[in-house]
Amino acid sequence: MPAIDKLSFISFGSGSSGNCAYIGDSSTGLLIDAGVDMTTVVAELRRNGIDMSAIKGIVLTHDHSDHVRYVYTIVRKYRHIGVYCTPRTLNGMLRRHSISNRIKDYHRPIYKEHPFTIGNFTLTAFEVMHDGTDNSGFFITHGRHNIAVATDLGCVSERADHYMRRANYLMIEANYDSAMLAAGSYPEYLKARIRSDNGHLDNEVTARFVAQAYTPALRNIFLCHLSKDNNTPEIALRVVGDALRAAGVTEIGDCSGSPYSRMAPVQLMALPRFDSSGLITLRLS
Repeated sequence: MPAIDKLSFISFGSGSSGNCAYIGDSSTGLLIDAGVDMTTVVAELRRNGIDMSAIKGIVLTHDHSDHVRYVYTIVRKYRHIGVYCTPRTLNGMLRRHSISNRIKDYHRPIYKEHPFTIGNFTLTAFEVMHDGTDNSGFFITHGRHNIAVATDLGCVSERADHYMRRANYLMIEANYDSAMLAAGSYPEYLKARIRSDNGHLDNEVTARFVAQAYTPALRNIFLCHLSKDNNTPEIALRVVGDALRAAGVTEIGDCSGSPYSRMAPVQLMALPRFDSSGLITLRLS
């Protein structure tokens, strides 16, 4: 395959209210999770000149409702789209939620550490630590481009570390600020669940990992799944940005695509909880 200059990325929403993102090239693409209303996804894709016929598959990270709520709605209307997840994730989804058993007609079984293809993309699912059923991160390759996605995880496991360090574009959870969580109104059992190794990532843990893993090959960092109650984009961006600067990164762009931002060696963005990120171009040059 010849070298590809750029890919496109859109997040339609990222957080406990719903998660869904798009990655594509000039002809094909895929969705990561399906927790955002189908009409929103379709409208935002069309606004950016992307037809649903270009979507070749939906990959599911795990079976929590904010990641799978609209998957059957989408494939029932767009029957060419396959649903890619592990068999255990599919069974967990059917057990936990009132999703039609006909979702099985669209299921394309995948297995962790075994690469598979969707359109022009090659994907490898890897183990992440969370309290869903058989949770997966995804390492996605396309020509020279490497993308790592880890949307819900309580700690950075060995396999997650392995794949995320190879990424040019990293979508990683920065769920909560520890002081906000401690002072907040959540009951203690829920705070304990969030803090656990199978819960969610603290800003500081995310920042420490990103700073340690940073190399000039890492071009975009997307902070995802920020808590509405226990975090703010400003706090998450400051904590991760400070860690990168302490690691020697002198300039950090904001993913705006402006000439000034594009001059920076790395782009950092907190994905909106309820809105689209807009179309972001992923470049290696």
